[in-house]
Amino acid sequence: MKRKIGVVLLVLAALIAMGTAAAHLSCIYLGPECYAAQMAPPPIVESAINGTYLAPIGTIFASAVFVILGLYALSGAGFTGKLIDKLPLVNYAIYSITTLCIIRGLLPLQLWLRHPEKVNDTVLYVGIVWLMTGLLYLVGYRICAKQHTSI
Repeated sequence: MKRKIGVVLLVLAALIAMGTAAAHLSCIYLGPECYAAQMAPPPIVESAINGTYLAPIGTIFASAVFVILGLYALSGAGFTGKLIDKLPLVNYAIYSITTLCIIRGLLPLQLWLRHPEKVNDTVLYVGIVWLMTGLLYLVGYRICAKQHTSI
């Protein structure tokens, strides 16, 4: 039963990562307003406005990173062989992803606590989502790894 909980947590983390990739990719289709709404850096928004390749190439690269994060969550949940091959260095990757997600989530929170006027609601909510995602990776993988070694 515990293993199922770990798998569910990692699948949720994978869905968040893959959903983020899809949201980023939607900017290519939806245009400059989408880039601006997702708080892309000004050079990326300018690229989208001007129709240069920086925005779509950067978007594809960023989306690929999020897809890889999702694949590592699925690999950590034990979906290897069914959906994907076992990815290399899963243990190190999961803990690295966990650390980065938690840091990404804590940065806007600590700024909001110290200077609430500098953090808008969207930035705060995105930070909370990434903090939760980091915790999903951490707790889900710890449960799955513990269950795997005890079998």
